[in-house]
Amino acid sequence: MKPNEPEGRGANHASAPVAGVPPASGCAPSRGEAEHRAASGATGVGLFTTSDFDFSLPSELIAQHPAAERSGSRLLDGSGELPEDRVFRDLPALLRPGDLLVFNDTQVVKARLYGKKPSGGKLELLIERVLDGHEVAAHMKVSKKPPPGTVLRMAGGFTAELLGRWPDAAGPLFRLRLSDDPHALMAAHGHVPLPPYITHADTAEDASRYQTVFARNPGAVAAPTAALHFDEALLAALAARGVQRAAVTLHVGAGTFQPVKTESLAEHVMHRERYHVPEATQAAIADCRARGGRVVAVGTTSVRTLESWAASGEASGDTAIFITPGFGFQVVDALVTNFHLPRSTLMMLVSAFAGHARVMALYRHAVAARYRFFSYGDAMWLVRAVQTDAG
Repeated sequence: MKPNEPEGRGANHASAPVAGVPPASGCAPSRGEAEHRAASGATGVGLFTTSDFDFSLPSELIAQHPAAERSGSRLLDGSGELPEDRVFRDLPALLRPGDLLVFNDTQVVKARLYGKKPSGGKLELLIERVLDGHEVAAHMKVSKKPPPGTVLRMAGGFTAELLGRWPDAAGPLFRLRLSDDPHALMAAHGHVPLPPYITHADTAEDASRYQTVFARNPGAVAAPTAALHFDEALLAALAARGVQRAAVTLHVGAGTFQPVKTESLAEHVMHRERYHVPEATQAAIADCRARGGRVVAVGTTSVRTLESWAASGEASGDTAIFITPGFGFQVVDALVTNFHLPRSTLMMLVSAFAGHARVMALYRHAVAARYRFFSYGDAMWLVRAVQTDAG
């Protein structure tokens, strides 16, 4: 089923260093430069540069632990002319009976594994994808990469034979064959793959809280973080208000944390992630449209999934969709999202959705109001801008 199509910049400055985030290169354009470019009518990769999505963030605002209660996080309502500070459990008041919340039901796996080379040198694997025949595609962190054929001794007593690069000889990941079922080995010996800006080693709290309450399809190495704020009480309150629920699956990859390293957006190469839009969700979206409800994506991963389906007509596959200002959204009407890293593709996505000037102003408000940022941080409520290339 193909989705029905709905109808239809204040400048920033060079960022201060952010813990766990590479420093920005160069300076953002001035407010006048950004406004001039926006007024010119150009859109997307031709109008904006990576510096336009930079912002200054004090390191103490990067959340290192989750809020005491999932739905007790703060929620910045960015739907009106002025930002409004709320609590996440206020979300039902922002939704209407007949709206449809679309969640990403991926499950974070304990994808970080430690081991040693035959020489004794330490290494770390981050399994990005489980392949056939006990094989995996993984990132490898090691002082000197071993050659293909090397058998690595992993903590927990199993082995990993390095077979080469993936998905091809020049691929960014490594292909390895584990000595047993990868999912079983990760469950028994793996560690929660916390983001690079979280500085503590994973704990039992992380195993519980870096996972949504409705996770069901294993395969992600990063959580769909906007969904971390939902608990059973909030889900019950949404149901009582007449808000419907549906699920998609996108297995979030480690590339989600990577800043864009090219100043030109056109030169950036997106990472690929697997997605699936079930038939039941396709039907739920059609029903939502028929009754005049809004499709509300919970998190940028749900946006990427729904808009990939809309653009390709394929309900399952790999997506490398790159959403920048000027993008024509076909499915999503409103968005619940966390605060994202400067210069990241997710900053570009939310700017495309709600307008660059609006998003940058909301981020300035969030910093001034001491919101908590990134995966364990607070959230924001956005509605789609009528013109996605302007503020």
